[in-house]
Amino acid sequence: MHTMTTIAETTPTLMPWTDSLNTGDARMDETHQEFVDMINTILATPEDEQLPVYKEFLNHTVEHFAQEERWMLATGFSADNCHAEHHATILETMRVVEAHYLDTDKQIITRMAEALAEWFPGHANSMDAGLAAHLKSVGFDSVTETLADPSAIKNVTMSGCGSVSCS
Repeated sequence: MHTMTTIAETTPTLMPWTDSLNTGDARMDETHQEFVDMINTILATPEDEQLPVYKEFLNHTVEHFAQEERWMLATGFSADNCHAEHHATILETMRVVEAHYLDTDKQIITRMAEALAEWFPGHANSMDAGLAAHLKSVGFDSVTETLADPSAIKNVTMSGCGSVSCS
């Protein structure tokens, strides 16, 4: 007897969501879970059908990074902090993928998704977890994007990555 298998059964999830990816900020974690889900959707999509899925993922990532950068600016980070610089580097790389895909390289979207799956846990556990701890320490509400007490932000501009291990 032959049984049909679905894509979900034959395609392993490259990047499962685990508790280790939680940062401690519910809104940030929700956005991160969407990011992980989209990486897995790309990897489960046949390469010749990936471009529209990838474009949606790129748009989500632009918004994801912009959200974190708004929060950084609202809580005392300088605009050119190293966390934002990491985001800019990732987006710059992500933006050139489409042209290579359309030109000749139909595997580049898969390779990009695999690279992001490898990069993301370290970023979430260091810079993003540090940012989440900072937001909590100054009383920033990531849902309303407001500070309970604006005087909690001193006249100090931080240029670090958002974690205690990076200044």
